[in-house]
Amino acid sequence: MNSKTKSLVLMGFITALLLIFSMTPIGTIPIGPLSISLNVIPVAVAAVALGPAGGAAAGAIFGILSFLQCFGIGVPSGMGAALATIDPLLAFVQRFVPRVLDGFLVGVICKVLSKKINNYAACAVTGLCTAFFNTLFFMSALILLFGQTDYVQELMDKKGTHNVFLFVVMFVGINAVLEMLAATVVTGGVGAALIKAKLIKTADNKKD
Repeated sequence: MNSKTKSLVLMGFITALLLIFSMTPIGTIPIGPLSISLNVIPVAVAAVALGPAGGAAAGAIFGILSFLQCFGIGVPSGMGAALATIDPLLAFVQRFVPRVLDGFLVGVICKVLSKKINNYAACAVTGLCTAFFNTLFFMSALILLFGQTDYVQELMDKKGTHNVFLFVVMFVGINAVLEMLAATVVTGGVGAALIKAKLIKTADNKKD
């Protein structure tokens, strides 16, 4: 199987995972009153396996599926529905652009790290960064595009603060930390396994 075919197969598999995670409850793991979203993991794996372009492509698919959830297609998003009611174009930007930027950026990060540290560590850090940047970019876009709307102001009131930093920390809470841990462990393991199976190669073609 040549490299182009491998890339197409991997991208097809990643797309299928994103569809499953976005369209069914499988993509959300409840832990008591909390939950972990698995949607960022396929984006991280795409960045590891296919580089910045693959990460951006997976991020774009994730963003489109996230936007569709605003309209009840897949797992419904209450926030998404509210934002789409306010301004559907800005809701699309808020849901789509952060995911594309995330996928592209972590693809660059993985490419650089793979030349400096071992494969598992490079993949694990990529997973961590994917979850972190997803939260950072998503919340930044929310504040930038909708921060002055009644909807977001009411969310801030419920959290008891109008300090943007404190609001973001309180809003994402422990969920973001759990997602980062899950993405770190899973991406590290999956990425290293793909490399060992020679389904993908590191940037400098090194071996563990």
